[in-house]
Amino acid sequence: MDFLDNILPGRKKQLDPDIASRIPPGQYRTEKWPVLHYGSVPRINTEKWSFRIFGLVDQPVTLDWEQFMALPKVTIQNDIHCVTRWSKLDNTWEGVAVRDVMKLVGLKPNVKYVLLHAANAFTANLSMEDFDREENLFAYKHDGEALTPEHGYPLRLVVPHLYFWKSAKWIQGMEFLDRDRPGFWESYGYHMHGDPWTEERFG
Repeated sequence: MDFLDNILPGRKKQLDPDIASRIPPGQYRTEKWPVLHYGSVPRINTEKWSFRIFGLVDQPVTLDWEQFMALPKVTIQNDIHCVTRWSKLDNTWEGVAVRDVMKLVGLKPNVKYVLLHAANAFTANLSMEDFDREENLFAYKHDGEALTPEHGYPLRLVVPHLYFWKSAKWIQGMEFLDRDRPGFWESYGYHMHGDPWTEERFG
């Protein structure tokens, strides 16, 4: 792949067909992992970190870092797609499956959405159909290395089938809801769903 393949979406047709089929419309492939976020990068001490599960649950739960890391581990490979038009293929993540974290609480029957809470008062909203999927996880490693602070250390959500802004960095909890509530970027005009294959970039 030459330089132009990495920056010009129009060159996607020259990629191997199997690779090109994994890149949504309007995206280009990058080998790098660009750093994109709003505001400063939080410096988080895992000795003071906690993960709260609350909202429409039978009993709220709060985990410290040691308790969270004692949960079953998974390794998952996937592609990610940023709303700023880059796609990074074949990422390997290590972490805890979303479904294993959800097992820690009983959900009320009227739960339909979840709002993810992260450092710096950042939030991201998802429907339960998008959140409760086998491939979704809370990751602490990417390609065998611990996440850097810029990419979400110590923990980030990974929801690969949606634009990557939904995969919130610096995650600290999840709130279960009976109705959708805009997250941080959604409140600034980003799409409430965020499907890269139908280019749901903005509301």
